[in-house]
Amino acid sequence: MSAAGAILAHDGPVKLLLPDSLPLAPALPGGVTAVTYAAAAPVPDEHLDAEALVVWGSGTPELSAVAGRMPRLRWVQSLAAGPDAVLAAGFPGGVVVTSGAGLHDATVTEHALALVLALVRRLPAAARAQAGHRWARELGGLQPLHPEGPVTTLLGARVLVWGFGAIASTLAPVLGALGASVAGVARSAGERAGFPVVAEADLDGELARTDVLVMLLPATDATRHALDAGRLAALPAHAYVVNVGRGTTVDEEALVAALAAGRLAGAALDVTGTEPLPPESALWEAPGLLLTPHAAGGRPVGADALIEANLAALLAGEALRNVVER
Repeated sequence: MSAAGAILAHDGPVKLLLPDSLPLAPALPGGVTAVTYAAAAPVPDEHLDAEALVVWGSGTPELSAVAGRMPRLRWVQSLAAGPDAVLAAGFPGGVVVTSGAGLHDATVTEHALALVLALVRRLPAAARAQAGHRWARELGGLQPLHPEGPVTTLLGARVLVWGFGAIASTLAPVLGALGASVAGVARSAGERAGFPVVAEADLDGELARTDVLVMLLPATDATRHALDAGRLAALPAHAYVVNVGRGTTVDEEALVAALAAGRLAGAALDVTGTEPLPPESALWEAPGLLLTPHAAGGRPVGADALIEANLAALLAGEALRNVVER
């Protein structure tokens, strides 16, 4: 029997749990009752009989506390593009897990673009000059379009997007519209959203030709420290690195060393291996590093529509969107 069939097999209304961490008002079919729970705490005992659980803002401890105590649970909808907390919680294999892929494409694209432009247009240097009440003539006035060293415009810049999924399909055309030459990296080669994508086996050759590397990788065992010392060394010294994926995908010690040695022009991280970033982390003082506090996403756009579509599919015994393989 499918997960949907298991839900329909018992009498009574289907209970859908919605987090209080954002306003949600999905249109519900008859026989479905929605209950709001506190995302910052485990699901209360009186609601452990729910068949469906929407997650946004709950950590692994809160989810692990109830993962094995919800006998009727058949579906967990994470609103995160990377449902790390849900996957780590230990829900039984019979529970279908779906992600929030697609809900963060626009907002992460905005932030990734902001970080790329901040580096390319040298905004951190301008901010430091402003703090010192200094008119930084080296940053403005008459200047070449393509000077030696780091790029100062996206016109003609070679941007490589590592992790070419839904977000990259939104970001790449924006970068292209600003004049960048965009390529992607994924597990398999091909063309996506009209852009050439190379396989990860050919990554090192692409890194050598890259001006800006944008990382959108998920957190998995295979992607841990994917950008390591060797791959950082494969980048030109004038290159920039921007990570808006997951912090564990970057070897932070190697990144700090590359920046300190001048083997990299600069970097921007919206995510770090440990969050919040500890005060003693070397990242705070790394030269040429711009940090933002995991601010790229945080606002799932279209969450109600995704919940509605997956709930309808579940009740009808049809395929759900964004099913996560476990």
